[in-house]
Amino acid sequence: MKKKISVMFILPDLETGGAERIVTTIANHLSRDKFEPKILLLRKQGGYLDFLKNDVEIIDINTERIRHSLKPILKEIYRRKPDIVFSGFGEVNAYLSLFIKLFPKVKFIARETNVVSEHVTKKEIRFFYNFYNNYQQIIAQSDDMMNDLINNFKIHRSKIIKINNPVDFDFIDDKLQFSHKPESFKYNYKNVVAIGNLSARKGFDNLLKVFSRLKNEKIILHILGDGKDREILHQMKDFLGLKNVVFHGRQENPYEFLKFADLFILSSRYEGFPNVLLEAGACGTYSLANNCPGGINEIIQNDINGEIGNIDNHEDFAQKILSILQQNYDKEWIVNSIKSRFSKDIILNNYEKVLLDLMKK
Repeated sequence: MKKKISVMFILPDLETGGAERIVTTIANHLSRDKFEPKILLLRKQGGYLDFLKNDVEIIDINTERIRHSLKPILKEIYRRKPDIVFSGFGEVNAYLSLFIKLFPKVKFIARETNVVSEHVTKKEIRFFYNFYNNYQQIIAQSDDMMNDLINNFKIHRSKIIKINNPVDFDFIDDKLQFSHKPESFKYNYKNVVAIGNLSARKGFDNLLKVFSRLKNEKIILHILGDGKDREILHQMKDFLGLKNVVFHGRQENPYEFLKFADLFILSSRYEGFPNVLLEAGACGTYSLANNCPGGINEIIQNDINGEIGNIDNHEDFAQKILSILQQNYDKEWIVNSIKSRFSKDIILNNYEKVLLDLMKK
């Protein structure tokens, strides 16, 4: 019997973020005839643990800080000797790059999670990108990410392959099966939804300034998510007198909000390849996205599933919102726009191909 290819994925945890979702999806759906997936976690915690198939082994090194995790990670690689190590988180990718040469028989893949020059500001982490060409393969999710690695970090073009993020329609449909319109969605009002970590990169401060121009309209902004800027954003809301902005915190089922929304807004300053924009489309909801780096223009098909604006121009962005809310968009077209390009099967075939090709090198 042919030996299966053992793949060790590395993540900090399985909290409900983009990188965690993608790695969970890949590990769950790799062909078991060819692959044996394992996931090494710094901490065995997070909502996606419940969605991971039972035959995916979890290796828990129980370490709080990423920089303290390097020694136990290297120890596990040495002990288990996987065929492929697949690192799925920016900071871990960076640290690991320095040590790849210690394992000549193991193939290393890094899946980049952000436009690095925007996201990585600490000099001591940037230093490790000098060793990034040690990876046999680097997966970028968007052209913006790929070009950033080539132009700003001197990564060889031949090392990088672009694979967009997949959308798990089965998972979303399952979540929407018994969904109801959220109670906070007022009748006779337009309901606009934004989702993300409450941190500067997601640009919610700009979004609140935009909505300060829409105070007299019958529009409610629902913001889902939590994070370190929560207090500042709440204070900003009060200062601007925004009665029609509701902070919902982190939600177990954000798809319910997306499905019944009149519009989804992505206000980020930069992205990797925003899953939430894909998911809004998968729920049939039209999107308005800020023109920021991170593959936005690869997702948005103008006037079909959404459009792109410049959120720094608060007045102009506010007018765009009003204009969109006066139109009707075909939900089926929106869903098909996403399904035809980013469905799980299309993207996961690309991942399998990368892993198989890597073993031939």
